[in-house]
Amino acid sequence: MSATRDIVATYRGPRAVMRRLLQAGPREDRALVFLICGCLIVFVAQWPRLAREAYLTGQELNPLLGGALLGWVFMAPLFFYALALVSHWVLRLLKGHNTAYEARMALFWAFLASSPLFLLHGLVAGFIGPGPGLLGVGFVWCAIFLWFWIACLQEAGWGKE
Repeated sequence: MSATRDIVATYRGPRAVMRRLLQAGPREDRALVFLICGCLIVFVAQWPRLAREAYLTGQELNPLLGGALLGWVFMAPLFFYALALVSHWVLRLLKGHNTAYEARMALFWAFLASSPLFLLHGLVAGFIGPGPGLLGVGFVWCAIFLWFWIACLQEAGWGKE
């Protein structure tokens, strides 16, 4: 399946999609592409908010975009790799039977699959601004991301004997 179809299928059943992705075997290139695509989508999602901020404060937009690019495309992947490693260690302590690759795939796929909601978050931040709508969309994104991540970790071996 294509990644966009897998993203839609993840909203119906994240474990089935993760099972299919893991059956393809350990492919570090695929995991990295999922992570970079998710980070790029989140970077693009920042554009409306940054444009609003630049307009309201009188700042130049390009430095704001450059900072977001540095943060999301170059720094965030390092954070996600570290978070995946820590989650792998924690799950191993809890008697999980997953590999470090499976922990990375679970996190990276959950992030990519939930990224369309981050696009909505960016639109709300840019066009409506701070308020209950932005908090609501942010909460929904966090809940969906955690649901995907936990379901993918379960499929990857957390809780299996």
